Amino acid sequence: MVPFSGWWRMVAAVLNAALLFHGASFAQTPTDPGYSFMHQATTAPPVSYYDYIIVGGGTAGCPLAATLSQQSSVLLLERGGSPYGNTNITDLSAFGAALSDLSPTSPSQRFVSTDGVVNARARVLGGGSCLNAGFYSRADAAYVKLSGWDAGLVNESYRWVEKVVAFQPPLKKWQTAVRDGLVEAGILPYNGFTYDHLYGTKVGGTIFDNDGHRHTAADLLRYAKPSGLTVLLHAPVHKILFNIQGGSKPKAHGVLFADANGFSHRAYLKRGSSNEIIVSSGALGSPQLLMLSGIGPIKQLKAHDITVVLDQPMVGVGMSDNPMNAVFVPSPQPVEVSLIQVVGITHNGTYIESACGENFAGGARTQDYGMFSPQIGQLSTVPPKQRTQEAIDKAVEDMKALPQSAFVGGFILEKIMGPISTGHIELTSRNPNDNPTVTFNYFKDPRDLQRCVDGIKIIEKVIESKAFSSFRFDSLSIVALLNMTASSPVNLLPKHANASRSLEQFCRDTVMTIWHYHGGCQVARVVNRDYKVIGVDALRVIDGSTFRNSPGTNPQATVMMLGRYMGVKLLRERLAANEA
Repeated sequence: MVPFSGWWRMVAAVLNAALLFHGASFAQTPTDPGYSFMHQATTAPPVSYYDYIIVGGGTAGCPLAATLSQQSSVLLLERGGSPYGNTNITDLSAFGAALSDLSPTSPSQRFVSTDGVVNARARVLGGGSCLNAGFYSRADAAYVKLSGWDAGLVNESYRWVEKVVAFQPPLKKWQTAVRDGLVEAGILPYNGFTYDHLYGTKVGGTIFDNDGHRHTAADLLRYAKPSGLTVLLHAPVHKILFNIQGGSKPKAHGVLFADANGFSHRAYLKRGSSNEIIVSSGALGSPQLLMLSGIGPIKQLKAHDITVVLDQPMVGVGMSDNPMNAVFVPSPQPVEVSLIQVVGITHNGTYIESACGENFAGGARTQDYGMFSPQIGQLSTVPPKQRTQEAIDKAVEDMKALPQSAFVGGFILEKIMGPISTGHIELTSRNPNDNPTVTFNYFKDPRDLQRCVDGIKIIEKVIESKAFSSFRFDSLSIVALLNMTASSPVNLLPKHANASRSLEQFCRDTVMTIWHYHGGCQVARVVNRDYKVIGVDALRVIDGSTFRNSPGTNPQATVMMLGRYMGVKLLRERLAANEA
């Protein structure tokens, strides 16, 4: 038996770059639906014509395409492959495996911000809903009102999504203890199970069913009219094509995309005033594609020899990533495998959540070390020159030598709302498959840092609560737990001896992503309230890149809702135009 002092040092040795999460859920097995309209881009003709061309088959693009296909011809172009048949995506038991897969065919594409935080962008049909921890929760009423959305249609659109992908999670011992600990800590009232965003403590939804199978935005294509939709996989779009005549505004009329063999294809809009190109490529991909197509800061465009269609300095500006910080709590008893199911929604701008089990501690069948994974590298705010493959390989080998007891426990985390701090992206090349350079400026605004400190204080109360007592060692103080998290030797963060005494330093030293980054094509800066790109015709952006703040505790519910919502609005506009 390992002496206790040695045991917790081993636990500290495994705390690393990783804590992924947000949510879990449950129902019928998501078998391959066998979509008749889904094909490899290699089968596409050299030239084709559609009413709508959607770039990006992600969390917004799939529900948008399914809706528009009811009355129009739609082309949906996805740069990645299908999620079906990939158990690293579909199975809760393999959570984290896709994120740590760094192969060229991985559904996850790693990027590292200039802040030094390791992150990921989706490269698969269904987008981020294929990679995340599945938590499903709506935006609050104030967010809906501020966005100028029709509340009735918003609720209808949420319900449309929820019929296919959202479930009530089965609450087991750890999550129950966290729930009761939050209530004991004063995060009131207790609101029970609900998809709604309400102050207090609640059990939220999940996109994992009771058999532990993930349901993604790609499943929403079941709503599609097969004769109205064509989905092409492995079809990265290189640029949007514009008609530019005299003094009139540039008008989008087609796209240039490639297939897996490197051959180029062109897709054009059919004649018709209602026909449009819609970019739904996510917070990195959408501003990147606008710039590659000649819409963006003129200095960047000229630096990459891109023909300027519109000098738009706000493209790529306002990039935000909600910082996440967490405390690992080793447990004296076995814990269930669960992603985020419970959330404490506070009045000080922080959300408190938890995840536990072998998926996050390295005991899962995938042996990728889940939330501790050096490959995922969540805690890495390390200078890029020090972030070497050799260091990652050594961390993996060190972890293999640890006993299973070192991986028993879970995390209690806080994510701040907003955030207020913002950054930007810049092109690195003219290849759409290359990541742009991203800066998020975590905690640049002191109000964000204060929210983190407030959140960590609530986590301390939960850990010390009577409700949570059976999942903690009495001999491990809060200071010891904070030091274990802050001094993990697996990540390469600069260490500070005062991390447990200064919660501000703890927040800075242990910052990581929860993959809720957004911005780059924001409303009133790049697009108007109808998501039309300002300064050009027949082009919209509909996805999380348009957000100023991340909606609710987790954005995926609202991003899927937005795809459906805007699809309905566009069909209504088309019907009105045809009747005029």
